[in-house]
Formats: sequence, structure tokens, C-alpha cells
Amino acid sequence: MTVSPSPVPAGPAHRSEFALELRGITKRFPLVLANDNISLSVRWGSVHALCGENGAGKSTLMKIVYGAQPPTSGEIVVDGEVVHFTDPSQAIARGIGMVFQHFMLVDTLTVTENVILGAEPTVGGAIDYAAARRRVAELIRQFGFALNPDALVGDLPVGLQQKVEILKTLYRGARILILDEPTAVLTPSETEELFDFLKNQYAASGNAVIFISHKLHEVLHISDTISVIRDGKMIGTIPAEGATTETLARMMVGRDVSLRVQKAPAQPGEVALDVRGVSVAGEHGYAVKNVSFQVRAGEIVGIAGVEGNGQSELVEAITGLTPVASGEILYLGRRAHGVREVGASGLSHIPEDRNERGLVLDMTTAENYILGEHDRPPFAGPLGFLRLDVIEENAKRLSEQYDVRPRSPSLRAGQYSGGNAQKLIVAREMRKNPKILVASQPTRGVDIGAIEFIHARIVEARDQGLAVLLVSADLGEVMNLSDRILVMYEGEIVGEVPASEATETGLGLLMTGSGGASGRSGEVSHTQAVGERGM
Repeated sequence: MTVSPSPVPAGPAHRSEFALELRGITKRFPLVLANDNISLSVRWGSVHALCGENGAGKSTLMKIVYGAQPPTSGEIVVDGEVVHFTDPSQAIARGIGMVFQHFMLVDTLTVTENVILGAEPTVGGAIDYAAARRRVAELIRQFGFALNPDALVGDLPVGLQQKVEILKTLYRGARILILDEPTAVLTPSETEELFDFLKNQYAASGNAVIFISHKLHEVLHISDTISVIRDGKMIGTIPAEGATTETLARMMVGRDVSLRVQKAPAQPGEVALDVRGVSVAGEHGYAVKNVSFQVRAGEIVGIAGVEGNGQSELVEAITGLTPVASGEILYLGRRAHGVREVGASGLSHIPEDRNERGLVLDMTTAENYILGEHDRPPFAGPLGFLRLDVIEENAKRLSEQYDVRPRSPSLRAGQYSGGNAQKLIVAREMRKNPKILVASQPTRGVDIGAIEFIHARIVEARDQGLAVLLVSADLGEVMNLSDRILVMYEGEIVGEVPASEATETGLGLLMTGSGGASGRSGEVSHTQAVGERGM
């Protein structure tokens, strides 16, 4: 079904004061009650935040609103009218748009081609590209997006790619916009631009926004109203004014949650990880260019940067997944090549994509706990046969120790929520008693309770003498956990700042290449890096 583009309403006439009402929405799956009699009202002209832990039922609820899944029972009311969606095209036709956390763009197409994909205007059976381009350019001007309709999406930074995703919904006439973790890969300045658009332009024009995020400070900053779901039930809806992160965390988790990592000053020891002039090949030239740094035992070194600036390739080189083009990496003073040698040298790795690199989803919990060690003691006997009793006992112990739920050695890894899947990986990697821990995006897509738990384990690892390299697109996480912060931009280290002196503004400037270099290559002045705290 092709959806015809329609203008974005500015101050539309509404039949009801509510853009969206959910009345007693229940969704049952085999053995799981995902949504339990949830009711929710979203007003026109507002930003309504939806919070909850992984597995709380947020995504299921929004899929029902977007027509991707039918409710078991309950009603959906759009602008005062009861609707029954059987697919997303019907939701889109009623003015509902959704921007997912993982962008659905085609890199080789232009901005205009991506925006109109699936909703192309036609004349005589042929696509009227000129009319489409005019409409896209009009929307870009209307909302002040810094986009060229003819630019290739693959050439755009992440922040602009997200604006293309939003343009797709506006082109289809979205009056109710659902955003799922929209700031996960944005810099602080890109986040502010997004918030300005959502609150001061889109909602202010009479439209409605449903904002899903784990970042509670952002929820408080942008939203007018906040609803919290826990274990499939609506816990409550409160005004953003007067709410605190502590209040929201308690509603989400059902207990008090520490939102700040409690850690003593680092006590750095000997150099454990030594990266010397490393370059790594990418799709177009070098993804990593002559990078050098050290991580000492007993410290956490964070790498900040907008995704796509070489962090992933650097981690792959350090962990033995990708060969270096030049330079060398020393692990406790020794060279190692390939994943097995690097692992044997004392390095454990929490990968950035838990489903692709961290787990085998069709394998059981017990099997995933021994990945990479299945052929050696204590999990294998002298003739190579698996010791199933030892493997099962290991799974039970680690799941208990790291609070992985449900605690079932036979459960397939693909059945866990994001937070529990991540804790499974952390448990496995820490069981190896490493000397070096590389944690890449360790809490991506993880709820606040699991974040608290994983952060505490990383700090414990540091305090036990591990050298920890933290790579995260979440600037708050880098600032909260790290003892020192390195910033990567276009494959290079462009700054180093003590975490105690870092600010989001200063780091954000470096992350976009605006910090300015001084001194020897790879260094910036502390005044430039520290931002307003250095003024």
C-alpha cells in the first residue's frame, strides 16, 4: 500500500484534547503478559515521555499503537475516534509516525529518495521526483533542518541521518511522533537541536510527541508529562515539572537506585594495554589513523566520540578481530595476534553488539557462558568431552552472582531482555579473571537497574587491578565511569582530558572536530577540552 504525502499540520483543528488514548490495552503472548490493562492519554501540543526497564512492555505497547501488533484487548483512540489498526500503513494514514532507534535508511540513496521511499508521488505511473524534491525541500526549510535534499544519506553524520528519519514521518503527515531512544548516538549539541525541534517547533505547532528513553535527565529536560511502565503495568503518570531522576528511577525499578557511580580515586599501576601508532584499514582509506595511548592497571580510560569515527575498528584491532595495518599493540608487554592469542594474554571483551558478537542466540544460557572455553578445563575433560554437570553448575552460579533473570541454564539466550542478556555477557567475561577489560557500549539499550549493576561491576574490576578501556557513545557514561577520557574524531585521538575536569560542552566540541589542536599531534589544550569549567 502506497501512502500519499500530505502537509504537516501547523496548529491543526482537533476533535479531542487528546492526540492518543489507550484504554485498558492488554497484550498476551504464550507464557508472557506483555501489557496488563494499560491506559494512557497523550495531549496535543505536548511531549509525553514513556519510561520503563527493558522488558517492561514499552516497545510492545508502541508496536500496538503503530499497528505492528494487535492488542489482545483494549481500545486505541486517535483524536477522539476509536481505531483498529492491522498494519503500520493504517497508523501512518491516521497521522502516526515512528522513528526507531536503528535507522531504516538506504546509504546509497539521496535524502529525497529516502524520504519518499514507499510514498512516491506519481504522474502517469511514473515517479514525479521533481514534485517530491520540492516537498522535501519545503519541509527542510519549514523545520530548519540543515539538510541538502540531494545529499547521499551515507555521507551524512548520524545527527543529520536522524533528521532524515524524522523527515520521512513529516512527509507522510505525522501529527503524532513516536521516538525510540532518539539520542543514543547523538552528540550533546545534536541532542539540543533535536529537543528544540521536538518541543519548540513540532509540539508547539499543536502536534504530539511520545519520547522513549533510558536517559532520565533528558526525559526531565524535554517532556511535559512522564508515564512509567513496570512489568507490563502502568505504574503512574506525573508532570515533568517537579519530578526528579530519583523519583523516576524508583518508579521504574521499584526501589531506590544509585544514579551516580561511587568510586574512589584511581590508583594506576603498570601499563597493561599499550597501543602504539596503530592504523586500521576501513572501507574508504584508514578508519583508525596512527592512534597511540596506554591503559594502566587500576584505571578506566574512556573513549568518547560520535559513532562511526573509528571506535569500532579500534576495538576490533585491540581484541584481535581485525589485523592492524601498521603499528603494534602490547598486552602486558607482549604481542598477540588473533582472538585466541589476545584472549590468552589476559583480555576480556564486552562487545558493542550483544546479539551479533556477544551471544549465540539459539544456544542455551549454559552454553553461552562457556563460549571460547568449551574445549578446555574445567568445561571439557581430557578427551575433549563436555562436562555437562560442571557447565550447568557454572551457569547457575554466574546467573545468581550477576542477577541474570530468569535463572535457567537451559533458556535460550535470545529469550532474555536486553539488560539480562548484557549481564550474561559481563558475567562470562569477568569469570575469566582478565587483566584487561575492553567494554564497548556496555549499557546500550539497557534499563537503569541493569546500568547501575554493570557500572558497579566495571568499577569493581578497576579496583581489583584491571586495566579497563571503556568505549561508549553515551557521553554521560564516559564521564561518569572514566578516570581519563580520550576523544576520537575521524579515526584520530584529538584530545585527552581528566574526567574530573571534563564537561559535556568541551567534549562535545572535540567530538565534532571543533576543539582545535595544539602542541604535538593528538593533543588539545585543556582550556579547549574542558569547556566552560576551564573558563
